Amino acid sequence: MNTKISIGDSPVISNKYGCNPYDRDLSQLMQSGIILVDKPPGPSSHQLAAWARGILGLNRLGHGGTLDPFATGGLTLLLGKATRLTEFVLSTDKTYIAVLKIDPKHNTTEIEDLLMGLSGEIYNVPPLESAVKVRVRTRVIKDIRLLESDVGNGLHCVRVSCQAGTYIRTLARDIGLILGSECELVELHRDKTGVFDQTMLCSMQQLTDAALLADQGDEAALRKLIAPVESFLLKMPGAWVRDSAIASICHGAPLAVPGIYQIDKGLKPGDKIVLWSGKGEAVAIGELIIESDQLPQMSIGEAIRPKVVLMEKSAYPGTWSGRK
Repeated sequence: MNTKISIGDSPVISNKYGCNPYDRDLSQLMQSGIILVDKPPGPSSHQLAAWARGILGLNRLGHGGTLDPFATGGLTLLLGKATRLTEFVLSTDKTYIAVLKIDPKHNTTEIEDLLMGLSGEIYNVPPLESAVKVRVRTRVIKDIRLLESDVGNGLHCVRVSCQAGTYIRTLARDIGLILGSECELVELHRDKTGVFDQTMLCSMQQLTDAALLADQGDEAALRKLIAPVESFLLKMPGAWVRDSAIASICHGAPLAVPGIYQIDKGLKPGDKIVLWSGKGEAVAIGELIIESDQLPQMSIGEAIRPKVVLMEKSAYPGTWSGRK
């Protein structure tokens, strides 16, 4: 947990405006929420997002992090204003479970030794099947390990935690090149994306059933499937802003030092940080202008420029009386 720096007087937090993100009603969650769908093999990520758009009756719904049609696992659906977080979702680390088919002449010890050497920065060229332009680039493998093997059939289950944009199909090809044998990726499952893991998955059937129940007046099931946008941002560095500054931020104005009452220590100019309300609402994602450690010594001046506004402009009043 990051050490926080307090700035100025204790904040005045109004009971009239805003709310705890986890107390939002269904309509509010649909305006800015996240659903983690367990993608089945077959449809593309775009097809799945289109189906979800129709199921929920939303015009604005996107996905973060494309999965190949044959792949399964966590596909992040972004509802309403949450689509503004697409670039941040795309850039988060991912974890995959891959099943590789390798010539049975290679034993588990040989496979394990090879995988140990693949941790760290590696070259990872997009495969020909990808729509991405093929060019040389590097990606970081945070952890890669063998989970289980069926040597007789040449099948090996591997867990890969990696930087966003890592192509597991390319990784499988490279394993084959190192071994001197063909290595085929026969199954791929996304196990984790950012802070979201298997425990948060729902199937498309569950989403469909929950939406039908909501249409009939029972919203509990659908509310349970939609996480507030804040749940994705919890591990990002942040600054906590006074209620009186929120409306200005929502209109795109830079945040001045007096509008901040707390900020994570050790942040540098250019860092992207979440601007939080006193109730734990994500107001915006901003870019820090000066070092966070310098702020307690300042009384004026711009500190953070909002880049992605997440809160509705009308959530907090434009003029502030300071009353609770």
